[in-house]
Amino acid sequence: MDAAAVAELIAANPAEPYVRTMARLAGEAPDFIAISHGDDVVTRRTLEQRSNRLARVYLGEGVTFGDYVVIALPNGIDFYVAFFAALKVGAVPIPLSYRLPITERQAIIDLAKAALLVGVDEGDHPGYAALPLGFEPDDSVSDEPLPEVISPAWKAPTSGGSTGQPKIIRAGAGAEASPAINQFLFRYTSADTQLVVAPLYHNSSLTMSVGGLLLGQHIVVMDKFDAEETLRLIEQHRITWLMLVPTMMHRMYRVIESSGARDLSSIRILWHGASKCPEWLKEKWIEMLGLEKVLELYGGTESIAMTVITGEEWLRHRGSVGRPIVGDMKVLDANGAEAPAGEIGEIYMKGSEGMGLSYEYVGAEAKSLNGWETLGDLGWKDEDGYLYISDRRVDMIVSGGANVYPAEVENAISQHPKVLSAVVVGLPDDDLVQRVHALVQAEPGTTAQEILDFLADRLVRYKIPRSVEFIDQPLRDDSGKVRRSKMRDEAIERMKSNA
Repeated sequence: MDAAAVAELIAANPAEPYVRTMARLAGEAPDFIAISHGDDVVTRRTLEQRSNRLARVYLGEGVTFGDYVVIALPNGIDFYVAFFAALKVGAVPIPLSYRLPITERQAIIDLAKAALLVGVDEGDHPGYAALPLGFEPDDSVSDEPLPEVISPAWKAPTSGGSTGQPKIIRAGAGAEASPAINQFLFRYTSADTQLVVAPLYHNSSLTMSVGGLLLGQHIVVMDKFDAEETLRLIEQHRITWLMLVPTMMHRMYRVIESSGARDLSSIRILWHGASKCPEWLKEKWIEMLGLEKVLELYGGTESIAMTVITGEEWLRHRGSVGRPIVGDMKVLDANGAEAPAGEIGEIYMKGSEGMGLSYEYVGAEAKSLNGWETLGDLGWKDEDGYLYISDRRVDMIVSGGANVYPAEVENAISQHPKVLSAVVVGLPDDDLVQRVHALVQAEPGTTAQEILDFLADRLVRYKIPRSVEFIDQPLRDDSGKVRRSKMRDEAIERMKSNA
């Protein structure tokens, strides 16, 4: 989408402060259920009133315009109440995992110089104001509207990135927008019922669900992803729109495969992203839902640029993540020159002209070249300009002088019918420098030889793992992310202890 198209959209649908939008929706249909979470529901009016009351508590705790407010709450109604309360005082919400170790959380809190911690025991972080999990304002606190303000940044999610050092990715946009942009980008409407399956500290679930609420959707939010429960909720609530990651798609497909077809007829749009999707798995979902319903996006929390590919396009460009619809992307070789079609290089992005900065880092510096920025992903383009993702540069394994992309090996392993998840890392090797090592979560009784035999016809010999280690717990978090460097370090320690 070029700048002219964006300008035309905004002109037809003027931007509105998020807090004004929420108040307007509450006035238009106060009893409409805004959020469902298990057996609990909240109407638009109650969401508005609860966030007003909590905003006044924030003010009483000393939060001022532009301050950071850390929200370390599990998925649920309370998360959204806390999030909108922050916006109502002009603060910038930082969503964090409520299960984050104290030392990791401390590093982020110190980096942000947070004014308030929500969902955190005060004793965990001396010197910082905190409201514990389950906090409710006193009944005497007013739920009347507050003076309207526009937070200078509507979100500030975090990332450990490839370095393992925390950074804050502060949105370049304030808490004011035209709903038409999200309608265009994410193809949802006010009539959609959206299912939120990933943690709300994960950028996509936060962005999509807040965008849905601002359109007036009914949001159904899960505690955490569970394949069986996700399929049940789709049927119960007649879900029309949802965002998944390939790990979720894999687990849901295995449930359907083992227990029989489910009613997915209500689904109008299924998005997926966050990591490379195995081609066989995407084919299965296209077969189940239809070409027009399965869409894929690639971009990043930084929102510099974004590609989209439809199911129909994907069949013509198998494995691609599409072409840019926001900003632009190109693939550069090691010398900084644009790589020819078919050649792997580092993906660089540039935002749409006239749109301003989409983000800023706190605690890190962007890697850029002549005005183009990279998130560290590797990929290539075909002759038609469709982009394909190979892996992250930091994750690439160089074994015996050959480049091995973990995502390719993981995708091959995941096709085994007994495999639930796989992560591939490079371990030190005296002969090869690095050897390919597979961490596999699989059904009981699965053997390493089964995995290796299965891969023999699917991967060239040097890409086949030299060792397979079975792990009896999920290898990826609820958002499909993997802490690959940590898993590699742990595997190395196990290797040393068993030597």
